[in-house]
Amino acid sequence: MSFSTLLYRYFFYDWLFRDASRGTLWQRSAAWGHNRAQARWLPTYMRRWLVSGGLLFAVAWCIESMTGCTVLSAFLYVPSVLAVPFNAVTALCWACLVHNRPL
Repeated sequence: MSFSTLLYRYFFYDWLFRDASRGTLWQRSAAWGHNRAQARWLPTYMRRWLVSGGLLFAVAWCIESMTGCTVLSAFLYVPSVLAVPFNAVTALCWACLVHNRPL
């Protein structure tokens, strides 16, 4: 597997899940069961994004406070802030899968 594929799979979890909106009733039920079993990995992805976002925020803050370069720090602030909605959506998906409530 290429490094870019591994990096993508490290931060994004869509490859773990199956589409539960297509196929026959049996296929959708099997996909839902598979997705519920894979939900155990979602807290791991949330931790990864929390740590990455925190580190990016800390580096951006250090760059801004030491050098005063707001443009460079903005390039790091934006991905750090995007970790918040990513974790919110992931937490909602995890809660729905764990408590067997479809979205």
